[in-house]
Amino acid sequence: MNKMRKIKGGVCAAKGFVAGAAGCGIKSGKATRDDLAIIFSELPAAAAATFTTNKVKAAPVRISAEHMRAARVRAIVLNSGNANACTGPNGLADARAMAAATEKALGLKPAQALVCSTGRIGVPMPMPIVLKGISSVRLSRAGGTPAAKAIMTSDTFAKEFALEVITHDGHFQIGGMAKGAGMIDPNMATMLCVVTTDAIVPAAALRSAFRESVADSFNRITIDGDMSTNDTAILLANGASGISPSPKIFSHALDTVTRALARMIVEDGEGVSRFVEVEVRRAASKPDARRAAKAIANSTLVKCAWAGGDPNWGRILDAVGYCGAKMNEAKTDIFYDELAAAKNGVASGTPVKKLRQIAAKKTFRVTVDLKVGKAACVVWTTDLTEEYVRLNLGE
Repeated sequence: MNKMRKIKGGVCAAKGFVAGAAGCGIKSGKATRDDLAIIFSELPAAAAATFTTNKVKAAPVRISAEHMRAARVRAIVLNSGNANACTGPNGLADARAMAAATEKALGLKPAQALVCSTGRIGVPMPMPIVLKGISSVRLSRAGGTPAAKAIMTSDTFAKEFALEVITHDGHFQIGGMAKGAGMIDPNMATMLCVVTTDAIVPAAALRSAFRESVADSFNRITIDGDMSTNDTAILLANGASGISPSPKIFSHALDTVTRALARMIVEDGEGVSRFVEVEVRRAASKPDARRAAKAIANSTLVKCAWAGGDPNWGRILDAVGYCGAKMNEAKTDIFYDELAAAKNGVASGTPVKKLRQIAAKKTFRVTVDLKVGKAACVVWTTDLTEEYVRLNLGE
C-alpha cells in the first residue's frame, strides 16, 4: 500500500538537497533581513520548469529558460526586493552574473544554475551586494525555512510543504517552497516556486508531470487578475532515494505539494479576508468552465461583495453572462457551500440571512451549475479589501 505523510524540511526534505540564505540589503541597501537564497542538489538532477506567459519577461526568466536546455541543473539562486525586470541588456547581464557567481561558488559547470527574482520592476539590480551575498551563503539541510523566508515580499508567512511517500519498494521525499501574495492570476500566478524530490524520474516524464501539476494548481489561483513578469516554478529530481515510483504515485505526490503551496499563496493574498473556492459545473467545454470560473473569481464587483460578507449571486450570474462561455440563464444554479442562492436563474427562496452567514466565513465555496455540458473547473480566489488597495498604492 502507498502512503503519504506530511514532514518538515520544505525544499530540503528530499535527500541530497541543501539550501541557505543571506541578507544583502537588495531593496533598502541595509541588510535587515535575508533577501537571497540558494538551493543546491548535491547530485545531478533532472529539471522541469514553467515560466510566465507575459510577453514582458524579466531577465532571470529569460536566462533560466536558456539554462533549462542544459542536461543537468544543480542550483537555483533566488532573491527578493528587486525583480530585475524591464532592465534591458544590463539586466540580462546581471542575471547571467548571478548564475555564474552561484556556479563558481558551488564548483558547477556553466548553465547549471537557474535564477529567480521578485520585487520592484524597472530598478537595476545592486550587483556588488548581490554577488557578495551569493559568496556568503552557507548551505545545509536545515536551510529550507531560511530560504523560504528570504524570498518573501509582501507575504506574511513562509510557504513550505513536504511529504514522505511510502511505496512497496521503499520511500521517497518531495517538498517545496513558494512565495506570492499579489499580482496573482493563472497562466501562471505571480510567484516563485521550487519543488525538489529524491525520487528517480526521467526528464521527459518529470516535465510532463510538472506541466500537468502546475495547470491544476498554480494556474487555478487568482487574487487580483494581474500577471507578473517573473513567474517561475521549478522542479528538480536527483534520484538520491533510489526509488522509481510509478507515474501515478509520483504525480499524486507532486499534485499534493503544488496544491498545498498554491492554496497558501491565495490564503496569504494581499489584504485578503476571505478564501473562496469557485467551482463551475456542467459547462459546455473545459475552456468554457475555466472562462466562467475565472470571470467570477476576478470580478471586482463580486470580490467587493465578498469582502462585505454579501452573497450577491446576481453579480456572479452577471460575470458568467459576459465571459463568453455558453450558458442559459434559465438553467443556471448558484450555490454558497451547499445552500442554493439561485435556481434556474432566479432567487432560490433561501433566506438571505443564511446565505450571509456563509459569505461571512473566512472560507467558503461558490458553485455555479450551468447544466449545458459535462466540463468542470475549480479556481481558488479571494475577496478584495481596502487593505489590498493600501498595500498597492506604491512607495
